[in-house]
Amino acid sequence: MNIILFDDPVIRQNLLPLTFTRPVADIRTGILTIAEKWQELTRQVVSSLTQDYLKQKFVPYYDTENCYINGAIIPTATMIEQMKGLAFGSSYWQGDTLLAYAGDGLKIDSVDELMEKARQSQRIEFEGNVLILREVWEIFVHNGREIRSDFKLLTKDRKSQPVNDKFTAVYNEENIFIEEGAKIRAAVLNAEDGPIYIGKNAQVQEGALIKGPFALCEGSHVNMGAKMRGDVTVGPQSKVGGEISASVILGYSNKGHDGFLGNSVIGEWCNLGADSNTSNLKNNYAQVKLWNYTRGGFKNTGEQFCGLIMGDHSKCGINTMFNTGTVVGVSANIFGTGFPRNFVPSFSWGGASGFETYQLRKVFEVAEKVMERRQKALDETEKAILTEVFNQTQQYRVWDKV
Repeated sequence: MNIILFDDPVIRQNLLPLTFTRPVADIRTGILTIAEKWQELTRQVVSSLTQDYLKQKFVPYYDTENCYINGAIIPTATMIEQMKGLAFGSSYWQGDTLLAYAGDGLKIDSVDELMEKARQSQRIEFEGNVLILREVWEIFVHNGREIRSDFKLLTKDRKSQPVNDKFTAVYNEENIFIEEGAKIRAAVLNAEDGPIYIGKNAQVQEGALIKGPFALCEGSHVNMGAKMRGDVTVGPQSKVGGEISASVILGYSNKGHDGFLGNSVIGEWCNLGADSNTSNLKNNYAQVKLWNYTRGGFKNTGEQFCGLIMGDHSKCGINTMFNTGTVVGVSANIFGTGFPRNFVPSFSWGGASGFETYQLRKVFEVAEKVMERRQKALDETEKAILTEVFNQTQQYRVWDKV
């Protein structure tokens, strides 16, 4: 069947602000996004059924036989085998969560329509094990596990490029895979505790210390003297420096200088200024609470370590300090001394001393320049998405109401 990964309405809301600008299945955890995992495991075309305002960029592909699968499911070969044989007009559930619905060639144009059809279908309780990404902090919690899983998937029956640098120290070389065009100079690669994956045309510069599990995706750089402490993914076309631990950078973002990033998720087209730091542990060692868009308030993560969740196109100036469990929305610009609040709404401009609205015209001006540096264009589709997110998030910019 043709696979269409749909946005579960409840889960999508919990994964904001990252899902303001992408389908759930386009979230990266491990080396690959969820959609890429499905594509690698099934060797089929995979698309998404997402929000109406995202469809022009993320277009669903329909065929004569379509299987709609929850886009928050992190697939395994065993689970996919268990799901085979779902008859037309039937659906798999676990409790109140729809896992999959088998439809015919008729187009289902919206998630609401899909959920209604699934509720009216023959309901089957799925007995297999399913890992579902339900909360934003689970992206980094599962990251080490997913790097290991994706590493096996991507490197099976393939041969790594050699390190080819006599000044680079390598530990457990069989657990390191280097793609074509990657360059490594005078670094330390320690894969004793987990695999290290260096993507196509990526660079590891002089003095970098890398401990697995670690993934550096296509075209990305680890800058001189950087310290990657494990369970770290650097998405494509990104640059990182300083110290990073247990974090995921989705792609096209920079944390190029010194400063600590821990137990965090950074979206696309973000930039962290020099010597910016995240706290990932409270002084009293208590579990961290994080802003939740479904609740409209803070939610206990159950985690002792939790740093920063940052939506696409957000930036911070030099020496910015983020408190434990901070959520920054889409297209925020943060600067100044002191700790900004733990929830920074989308399109905020300012810092600890206060915020004002970051107007769309200025957002577009910056985004055009930033994306041009990566040979990408801020086209009308991207502008329309950002405009919709601006309108959707107006309720959180309380200063506009004063």
